[in-house]
Amino acid sequence: MPQGSCLCGQIVYEFTGEPTLTALCHCHACQKWCGATSSSNLLVPRDQFKLLQGTPNTFEARGDSGKINKRSFCGNCGTNLFGELEIMPDFVGIKAGALDGGAADYGKVATEFYTESRLSFCKAIDGAKQEPKFGN
Repeated sequence: MPQGSCLCGQIVYEFTGEPTLTALCHCHACQKWCGATSSSNLLVPRDQFKLLQGTPNTFEARGDSGKINKRSFCGNCGTNLFGELEIMPDFVGIKAGALDGGAADYGKVATEFYTESRLSFCKAIDGAKQEPKFGN
């Protein structure tokens, strides 16, 4: 089973099965959340996600869609771990960069969201569905 963890190792989680979706999100909230041009995400059904160790801190904020995103992170080292979107209550959006041992490499990104907010020096990924927004 793929596992993920924070940088200091206090928070550990796993999921079973294959991700429902692999996606980049270019919305302004994800850019700030990740301190990057986009967030890289694996969407998994909530019943296939399990927290194994530790208790993450959470921060709830409205995303560009106007919907609440409950963001979970390590209170010790600050690693962004996963999010729970109000608009998709049956799924957990795992931040791919927090997965261990190369587990984030699923070979392709299926969808790019908020392409209207993609920074000009970032180009569209060949073969990925391009969505100007999400959930609006």
